[in-house]
Amino acid sequence: MGFGNSKKKRKQSLQKEQKKNQKIQNQIEIETKKQKKELKILILGTGESGKSTFIKQMMIIHKGGFTNSDLVEYKKTIKTNLILHTKILFEACVNFNWEIKSQTKELGKEFLSLVEQSPELTTETANLIKDIWNDPVLKKAYEKRNKFQLPDTANYFLDKIDKIMENDYQPSDTDVLFCRIPTTGVSQLTFDQGENSWTVIDVGGQRSERRKWIHQFEDVQLLIYIVALSEYNQKLFEDLDVNRLRESFGLFSKISNNDFFENKNCVVFFNKVDLFEEKIKKEDLKQCFPDYKGGFDFEAGKKFIKRKFLDEAENSTRNIFCHFTCATDTKNVERVIDAVNITVIEHVLKEDGLL
Repeated sequence: MGFGNSKKKRKQSLQKEQKKNQKIQNQIEIETKKQKKELKILILGTGESGKSTFIKQMMIIHKGGFTNSDLVEYKKTIKTNLILHTKILFEACVNFNWEIKSQTKELGKEFLSLVEQSPELTTETANLIKDIWNDPVLKKAYEKRNKFQLPDTANYFLDKIDKIMENDYQPSDTDVLFCRIPTTGVSQLTFDQGENSWTVIDVGGQRSERRKWIHQFEDVQLLIYIVALSEYNQKLFEDLDVNRLRESFGLFSKISNNDFFENKNCVVFFNKVDLFEEKIKKEDLKQCFPDYKGGFDFEAGKKFIKRKFLDEAENSTRNIFCHFTCATDTKNVERVIDAVNITVIEHVLKEDGLL
């Protein structure tokens, strides 16, 4: 009996010690979270520069990806976009008198009539889209998309329409990153990045959305400005007479000289570097910046645009850090964010007296 009681007491003592240790561990975790340096970061840039894609990457890297309800909504948007982008491509071919096959013309008319009656992506509609997209002229039209308004990722989804139409299709991370949904209003995401806690605020980049920016300036410690390098031969959705990269350049100039941003550190992401590398082989940057003399050279083009933006902020008192990015490449974004966290954030925290 004595041996049994002794064993029972040791077990109770051990359980009591384990609870005590767990309580201490929980308290340590609470204190650690309290000690994390909280940073408020505002992401700015023109429409379609890649701001929302950056937020999606943070969801993948720091939040474990997307919920089932998120994926259901993205699936709907992907299917809706397939119809919209096919319509844009076909109508561009007609409007610019590009010589599509007579059979494709008939398929296009049938497609337009069908989606007018029902906006759903049915099997019948999907088959028409496949046949229309198979016309080589539609592929060439996609390559000339700077002449009209079409997202860069339209071909990605058109090429995988069979997969999208499968009953058990669920969007992959890449599908979500490539899915274009214009940002309206303000979205916010908080996550841990190393020893710091980031709160990232994304606001719509279209002209109509920019009036909302001013309400987000309070307590912001860092600006991230995103530039789409590849848009140097494209026009604004809101104004077909305005070059997209020139618009981004002008907006950055205004921000750099805005009192609300005085002394705020800034990171510039020169985004879509992959598309820029391909485009500059055929399209001279001179069409956007007449003083450019680097020809079709990728490195020369990158350096020229970076210098243009930095020169625009040379009278600013803030520190400006630059990175070339591909927002749809998770590993690239992860490396860049790690670099930002180590160098830029440390600088910000020192200035704010938190280090």
